[in-house]
Amino acid sequence: MDLVLTDQDILRIERSLDRMLTSSGAHCALLIDRSGQLIASSGDPSTLDVVALSALTAANFGATAEIARLLGEEEFALLFHKGKNENVHFCKVGEEFILVTLFDDRTTLGLVRLRTEKVVKELLKIFEEIIERMRRG
Repeated sequence: MDLVLTDQDILRIERSLDRMLTSSGAHCALLIDRSGQLIASSGDPSTLDVVALSALTAANFGATAEIARLLGEEEFALLFHKGKNENVHFCKVGEEFILVTLFDDRTTLGLVRLRTEKVVKELLKIFEEIIERMRRG
């Protein structure tokens, strides 16, 4: 089932992402679908090519799913890349979405992971409510 998101739904998602950024110390969050389409964002992605990052993230998750399969794993639910100045944490949100969180050394991976776990639960609840609304028509 394809989700139909209203402006109000996007606003709720963005507010959840805003809270996650504030509590984690991260500076940007993107919610994308598995095909690489941007759904919502928070923080300042103005210096990024968001379209390219979204597409590459989706491809990265696809490749990683195949690596997991080769290793006998069902999947890897999260990925992390550490750079000299910038770090990126990717995690699944249900079966259809990926949360991309950008942060630097002013925060820690542990805190980012803790806060993303919380926001993933919030986002899944929002998606469940959207699905229920769509079923009711």
